[in-house]
Amino acid sequence: MTYLLVNTLFFVPVLVVAALAVRRARRRGARPHVPALLVAGAVMLALTAVFDNVLVGVGLVGYDPDLILGWRIGVAPVEDFAYTVAALLLLPSVWELLRREPPPG
Repeated sequence: MTYLLVNTLFFVPVLVVAALAVRRARRRGARPHVPALLVAGAVMLALTAVFDNVLVGVGLVGYDPDLILGWRIGVAPVEDFAYTVAALLLLPSVWELLRREPPPG
């Protein structure tokens, strides 16, 4: 099983949760905080690039070259960044879905 397939299996539930959160937010008239999401995404992806390169570079984490796409950012395969992207989608989505509606009145 390739890392891309693992990421795909991981991403399907994340996308479902994100879609449900967007639907719920739209029903209550909320707008996405795109600038905040972009800043958080840039920071998290930069930190992932640094730390993943350290972890892979020192040999603490290894990837079978036959199971990756071959694209790398530094020495870290791009598949390793999928978990950061998933977290960036999942955390605000779960936050939205767990938000309590104010009582009517």
